[in-house]
Amino acid sequence: MNLLDNLNAQQREAVTAPAGPVLVLAGPGSGKTRVLTHRIAYQISQLGIPPAAIMAVTFTNKAAREMGNRVEELLTNSVHQSNMGTFHAFSAGVVRREANLLPVTREFVIFDDADQLSIMRKILKDMNIDPKQSPPRRIQNIISAAKNELIEAPDFAANNYFNEIVRRVYELYQQKLLDNNALDFDDLLLYAVKVLRENQSVLEAYRRRYRTILVDEFQDTNTAQYTLLRLIAGENPDLFAVGDPDQSIYRWRGADYRNVLRFLEDFPGAQTILLEQNYRSTQNILDLGMAVIDKHPGRQRKALFTDRGAGELIKFHEAYDEQDEANFVLDQIQSIADDGGYDLGDMAVMYRTNAQSRILEEAFLRAGQPYRLVGAQRFYGRREVKDLVGYLRLIHNREDQVSLLRVINTPPRGIGGKTISSFLQAAEDAHVSPATILDQLATDPNAALFDRFPRRGGQALAEFGKHLKQWRAMSSEIELGNLIDRILQDTHYHAYLDDGSEEGAERWENLLELRSLAQEFTELGMSIFLEHIALISDQDTLTDGQSAPTLLTLHAAKGLEFPIVIIIGLDDGLIPHQRSFDEPEAMLEERRLFYVGITRAKDRLVLVRCFRRRFFGTSSTAEPSRYLNDLPADLLEGDVAGILTREQSAYNRQTDWNLQPMRESVESKFNVGMRVKHAKFGEGIVMDSRVDQDDEEVTVEFEEYGIKILAASVANLERNGD
Repeated sequence: MNLLDNLNAQQREAVTAPAGPVLVLAGPGSGKTRVLTHRIAYQISQLGIPPAAIMAVTFTNKAAREMGNRVEELLTNSVHQSNMGTFHAFSAGVVRREANLLPVTREFVIFDDADQLSIMRKILKDMNIDPKQSPPRRIQNIISAAKNELIEAPDFAANNYFNEIVRRVYELYQQKLLDNNALDFDDLLLYAVKVLRENQSVLEAYRRRYRTILVDEFQDTNTAQYTLLRLIAGENPDLFAVGDPDQSIYRWRGADYRNVLRFLEDFPGAQTILLEQNYRSTQNILDLGMAVIDKHPGRQRKALFTDRGAGELIKFHEAYDEQDEANFVLDQIQSIADDGGYDLGDMAVMYRTNAQSRILEEAFLRAGQPYRLVGAQRFYGRREVKDLVGYLRLIHNREDQVSLLRVINTPPRGIGGKTISSFLQAAEDAHVSPATILDQLATDPNAALFDRFPRRGGQALAEFGKHLKQWRAMSSEIELGNLIDRILQDTHYHAYLDDGSEEGAERWENLLELRSLAQEFTELGMSIFLEHIALISDQDTLTDGQSAPTLLTLHAAKGLEFPIVIIIGLDDGLIPHQRSFDEPEAMLEERRLFYVGITRAKDRLVLVRCFRRRFFGTSSTAEPSRYLNDLPADLLEGDVAGILTREQSAYNRQTDWNLQPMRESVESKFNVGMRVKHAKFGEGIVMDSRVDQDDEEVTVEFEEYGIKILAASVANLERNGD
């Protein structure tokens, strides 16, 4: 088979491009992996380049395996000698081969995240640094970011008190690693660059060894990775980089899409090839995506096109609130499945934050509809959610030893393993429950029991026991949401999670989402709330063999595709996320994230927002996502008016009505709870009513048609009894 068969003109140009720096900007669904693997096969079979002289790097082991398998299929001879792998695997090989030039031996080990955190906690303890004021995870993330920028401990800028602590911890942390003949993941890149920078003969050897270099997902490289490539490539390289800056969404991991611009600056004679033919989506979906991403400044535009035809219009729906949003998603999935042609497994629901999955999961379980959750744990299975539920269970049932052992030292409060063993033994010896021992320690500061524990451990147990007594007393006097606030405050749980990372912020949002749910159970009480959680987290409906819709974040959707995609939460504060509002670069990434979500869809795309949304426990009218204003109206169907901001909607109403006689200010005719009747939608109940100077906007839940938002002047609503 000719390697160039079944390639379009742009793909063929990329595969056969002359040796030299080549930058391939590949739009979504344009066959970038095909181009990369065909390029490798072409160089081996047509240009005679030995497999061992080829270096091909990507970001995940899965992608590296797929790359190798595809090349094997294209060639009859083995290519096992070619160096195809991840950046970290390649760097580990460099460090191991050149270990004699580094402060480790070839037998070094790689410490994982848990190992690193354990070292960090011990260092903070030895330095008498309060982990609540200087969270170990936060310091670890800062050190990781510094290493990705190739900043070693002596060069770390200590421009304030906290950074001075980080610098000192960084030095000790690095020394601890070396004492253990160990490196962390970031060290693999850092030391690979270090040994090549500082040893010209070693660098020249690698340049001679690798005659051609290929890079996948180039937009996701960080400073260390780009520097590594730049060093090995040299001045006149055969360097083939494939990527799409429009799909760069991992800035929080250190990825820098501007490396694409650096490539062009470092290699001004580089050939740039655009892959614009899309094999995934319909043209309407592509046009919608381009309308969003074209507002991104400083980018090279790609005019995406497809042979698949225009396809269906993009459906837009404005739900009343999150519950209505979840129900609409279920209705859409069932409706599409009933129409035939699609399995449930063809459908995906995407959202910005993990916390948004909670209401979706509950709606699916209530409906008996199986689902798959990708890229995150189930909401009630997340560690921070289980911690908070553990506190509530222990307050509700003092004999719950499972919950006791879960939270007794979470967040860390100085109750170590030996203290816990002594504590449990004391209860066993006295033939009482551990809760009784806690009560005794909390009540009597002179109790003989204290002699059984290390001084610090005994005092920590007593403090914990006092908090439990206080929380139990409060539980019958204050609302459940306020009790949760007090628990989080007393345990300093926010500081425990606040490590400065996206993950830490999302974990805190999950707790706020749980608090929002708890508020709904204020009248029913904690017992019913805990029972609800226990039942809703039952996984009996989830089986691996079922074809089920996929629930996932927009970040987790990168690299995936689905025939049907539903994106929910298109409100300002979610898409784009409010954490990004004050940071221009973060806002640009939010736009790219929305673009990535749109371009995962093959056949149909549904966009959903809420008229009202609960943000961190408070329900209020939600502003539509600012990105919705970029969407061409001729590509949309459904509640298109719901896309407009309130100001635009008011302007449009004034424009629509400017030929009619001037109206006097109107008064509200419809009150919340009132039963009404509509000629088309039938009977319903008023959920909300707002009056402006021109009209009354009425939100009605109809028995058959669900929630509708209507202008009273044109809806001709009848009040029951009139």
